[in-house]
Amino acid sequence: MRRVASLYSSTVGKKVAMAATGGLLLLFVLGHMAGNLKAYQGAEKFNAYAEFLRDFGAPVFGHGQFLWLARVGLLVAVIVHILAAAQLSRRSRLARPVGYKKTPHEELTYASRTMRWGGVIILLFVIYHILHLTTGTAHANFVAGDVYRNLVLGFQSWPVAVVYMAAVVAIGLHLYHGVWSGFQTLGWDNPLYASYRRSIAGAIALVVVIGNLSFPIAVLTGVLGV
Repeated sequence: MRRVASLYSSTVGKKVAMAATGGLLLLFVLGHMAGNLKAYQGAEKFNAYAEFLRDFGAPVFGHGQFLWLARVGLLVAVIVHILAAAQLSRRSRLARPVGYKKTPHEELTYASRTMRWGGVIILLFVIYHILHLTTGTAHANFVAGDVYRNLVLGFQSWPVAVVYMAAVVAIGLHLYHGVWSGFQTLGWDNPLYASYRRSIAGAIALVVVIGNLSFPIAVLTGVLGV
């Protein structure tokens, strides 16, 4: 445990923690999107998928227990990710109290700015998303267990759909810069394949944005309905 704490206290350790938790959260985002694509197969298939997730791990775990454990694990990953990012940002400011007269690298500076405000937007969105489609607290027509109906009725509201779409774009930008810099943190920064790193990051971000934008758009255009 001391070795882990010692590693995390270093700048390299914090970068590795950010990359590792970022990778875990990326897998969740991709898996979550892939599961939601079942909405295009209809209410029965989508609700059956949601029920499968709630029963996953039975009989060792009770109804919904494993799902909530996974959510807690993801929450821990988010906290570590944000904490490491904040601490790295603070170290960077302390190491360079006087700003550059000229921008050292326009792309990296833009990425840094995007990651900061994008992370705040995503955190607020995740909280709203849980209240809206998980607990139903922020959903006037929420029916427990009927995830297809909740999804469709939730996105029939234009303001809600716009908020989701804006958040998805922010997630896409965050993923692009996160995956790009994550490869660099893990040592994949050779100039010979730097372009591949950018292409992979862009492709992943594009898949996530297109896939998740499709849900509110499908509801608003009548492709998905109740």
